[in-house]
Amino acid sequence: MIKSNHVIYYGKKFLVFLLSVLILSGVVFYVSRLAPGDPLVSYYGERTEKMSPQEREWAMNKLGLNESIHVQYVKWLEQAFHGNFGISFKYKQDVVQVISGRIANTLLLGGIGFLFIFAGSLLLGVLCAWNEDGWVDRILCKIGTISSCIPEFWLSIVLILVFAVTLRILPSSGAYSTGKADDVGDRILHLIMPLIIVTLEHLWYYAYMIRNKILEEVRADYVLLAKSKGVTKRTILFKHCLRNVLPAYLSIMAIAVPHVLGGTFVVESVFSYPGIGALSYESARYHDYNLLMLLCIMSGVLVIFCNMLSQIINEHIDPRMKANEVTEMSEVTRL
Repeated sequence: MIKSNHVIYYGKKFLVFLLSVLILSGVVFYVSRLAPGDPLVSYYGERTEKMSPQEREWAMNKLGLNESIHVQYVKWLEQAFHGNFGISFKYKQDVVQVISGRIANTLLLGGIGFLFIFAGSLLLGVLCAWNEDGWVDRILCKIGTISSCIPEFWLSIVLILVFAVTLRILPSSGAYSTGKADDVGDRILHLIMPLIIVTLEHLWYYAYMIRNKILEEVRADYVLLAKSKGVTKRTILFKHCLRNVLPAYLSIMAIAVPHVLGGTFVVESVFSYPGIGALSYESARYHDYNLLMLLCIMSGVLVIFCNMLSQIINEHIDPRMKANEVTEMSEVTRL
């Protein structure tokens, strides 16, 4: 019976996931094609202006853009189901090949930034909770509040002016210098400033959340009982409170993935870092429909998956959430 309930539970989650991705694909497809602009410019460039009506019609037919938008969407779904996402209008290549050349850079920047954010936020959260209302706690909270109010692009420009223009100790753009694609040291130098921005923009916010979670746990009844029995503050915090907060910490990590991903995209644009963030901007600007579709689907799948993972973790932490959902569904059924 328990196994059957698990199958039904995860089966529903999977269906919701598929439905969400389908809705996302439809929204992106229609919005991108209904937006003003000429997709032929992306493929043919300046030659588009000199095309005759017959040549334009031939070009639209070649790219599959002469049919109704509904027919185009159905055909795109059929091809996508078989793993064919079309060619990039701008790069004249299969969109999968175009993305494969950039995605490693984004995964490197976003992945390392994500690890730094959550290792650092856990350490800062514990430090602030340990020194609650002390000078360390107050200073860190104020620094966090100020830094979280500074826009990413502004802080990026400041770092470029200081370290790249004035001091000339760090490169201002790109993922590596010309001819040094295999030079690990050079790649690390190009990662430093983008990584600082990605980390700083999210570190304090999540550190503050973890601090508050730990302090909520510290005020629980079992902590008062442990204190009355003479258990040390270190043992209470690290052996009991922190362990009880870890599931919520994992849930916060899952929710944070889309936020960190969005921050990574902004940083890539500012530093001209060749990742999928800069590629997304280019595909939207030049109406590169097929490339934009796949990038949005990839990002959307990650966001939907992480949100559902967070929901599953929360429901396992607090089964009352699942019970409330069942109660609401039964009430709707009665109506």
